[in-house]
This record gives sequence, C-alpha cells and structure tokens, in this order.
Amino acid sequence: MTPSKRLFDIVCASLGLVLTLPLMLLLAFLIFVSTGESPLYWSQRVGRYNALFAMPKFRSMRQKTPQVATHLMTDPDAYLTPIGRFLRRTSLDELPQLWSVLHGEMSFVGPRPALFNQDDLVALRTKAGLHKLVPGITGWAQINGRDSLSIPEKVCLEEEYLRRQSFTFDLLILWRTFSATAHHQGVHH
Repeated sequence: MTPSKRLFDIVCASLGLVLTLPLMLLLAFLIFVSTGESPLYWSQRVGRYNALFAMPKFRSMRQKTPQVATHLMTDPDAYLTPIGRFLRRTSLDELPQLWSVLHGEMSFVGPRPALFNQDDLVALRTKAGLHKLVPGITGWAQINGRDSLSIPEKVCLEEEYLRRQSFTFDLLILWRTFSATAHHQGVHH
C-alpha cells in the first residue's frame, strides 16, 4: 500500500467514524433491542498475505448462523435479524469496518476479504498474487457484480484491479460504490 493511499484511508476513516457515530449508535441500539444479541459480529477474514483478522460488521444474521458465504446458504432469510435485510440492502452493516481501515487491516478499496473457510477463493487469489493487496470495504469486483459473480470471475476482476491500481482508479471505484449501494446492485440477501 502506498503512503498516500494509507493517509487517505486514515483521514477518511477517521472522518467517517466521527460523522457516522450517531447513526452507528442508533443501529447498535436497534439491533440489540430487536435481537437481544450483541450488535457487532466479528467475522474471521483473510487479510493481506493470507493472515486472519477479525472484521467487525453490524449483526444482520442471528448468532447461530452457519459461517459460510450467504449465497451458499439454502435459506439465508431464515437467519436474518428483524432489521437484517435493511442493513444488508443498504450496506449499513459494513460501517464498523471503518475501524478496520483505521487500524490498517483493511483499505477503502481492495479485494473484499474472504471468509476464513473460502479456501477456493484464497487459493485462486494467492496464485494470482492478490494476497499481497490489503483487502477493501469495496472493490472492482464488488461494483461489477458482487454476489452474482462466480469465484473465477471475481478473481479475474481483482487481477484487473491489481494491474490498473491507482489513486484515480480507487476514487472511481468509491464513486461507483455509492451508486451501486444506492441502487442495491448485486445484493441478493
């Protein structure tokens, strides 16, 4: 990661945490009241150089949910919390990841961190040299299909990101992320 990208991440994550704090407190309260469970879920993810780290998300699924990618579940709706669908469709469940960006485990832009048990995705990323990148809250694959992409398609788009990586390209991805999020593109659950 370049020093300028890291500086951008620190400044924007700090600002984002301050600006979204009231919203995050409200969401945490609503999650706790509606589920009686901790508002935060710490998901074991694969980070840079395939090191595991705990990535925070607002709880959109119940505690007993199997730890697999949502699109691989038979009936993911059965595990949603009362406000889980809203959190996932608006991507507000991702807000706590600003902490991971500030901490340096994630960046705003990069490949989405794989679940600890997504061995096929991790293997393809490692073979392509993508494991050297800091994972992101959003990425080129995220705005070009998200959950609807197969693993090889996802890795192909991430390889394109690796080749085209620049501050300008990151800004384009961030801009398109806001548009995709507003229109719920690629979100299945």
